[in-house]
Amino acid sequence: MLTELPGATARIRHDGGVQTTDEPGTDRSPTAALTQWWVLTQRLIRPAWRTGEIFTALLAPVVFTIGFYVPLDLVMTVYGHGLSSYAQFLMPMIVMQAAAFCAITAAFRSATDARDGLDLRFATLPMPRWVPFAARITVAAHRAVIAVGAALVCGTVIGFRFYGSGWHTAAFLAFSLLIATALCCGADLLGSVSAGPEATTQILVLPQLIFGMVSTGFAPASQFPSWIQVFVRNQPVSQFVDALRALAGDPTGNAGAVDLAMLGPALAWAIGILVGCGGLAWRHAARRAA
Repeated sequence: MLTELPGATARIRHDGGVQTTDEPGTDRSPTAALTQWWVLTQRLIRPAWRTGEIFTALLAPVVFTIGFYVPLDLVMTVYGHGLSSYAQFLMPMIVMQAAAFCAITAAFRSATDARDGLDLRFATLPMPRWVPFAARITVAAHRAVIAVGAALVCGTVIGFRFYGSGWHTAAFLAFSLLIATALCCGADLLGSVSAGPEATTQILVLPQLIFGMVSTGFAPASQFPSWIQVFVRNQPVSQFVDALRALAGDPTGNAGAVDLAMLGPALAWAIGILVGCGGLAWRHAARRAA
């Protein structure tokens, strides 16, 4: 079974490989590029539904919620967290863990394509070098929408609620997806330059543990030793969860103000990761095409 890759004189086999054709003409128009992007996106989305990869995106937030909330709820209620419930405090971290899972999956896909030689094959075709990367990130964003939605359902079950305005709720959802997309961009770049899928996933586990556990996602910064509190407060995961916590709101009024001082650093981190990793991925693709 072959799928035509419009404008690129190539077809994508059902196993993901590329078969070039002998057609003399090529179409380099923006419409052809968008069509190529859509074909490559479908190449990744359809197998994800068939193989159960989407099911894991739904299941991961459930596992995170049970694994974090059940053992920590009583402990944090005793030691204090500053909000009306631990569910309200923990919810942004459940979203972050769902985003991190999507990033690991994106890195594995990127590393698999690099190992199988698909990146080199795509680089020889007359298509814009951003198309394969954009297709993978689109699929990662699609997975992130599902994972964040599942995380919100899990949060609702344990007692999480939105207490801000409708705009704040919309901003919470949009920022969650921005964070997930930024992390997936960084993970995709890492996967494309790594030695293989297995090595990539192992490399990503350690940063996830360090930045996740040593953050304000599970406990306030004041409960950490004084010598590490500066790092806890200012590292990107803490900035992300604090911003999400403020957007979600809380009846106690302790979730934080929705202002530039609260949201600015988190937005800077997310946009910086997105733009920086996207630019590096562009350069990497250009070097492959050269």
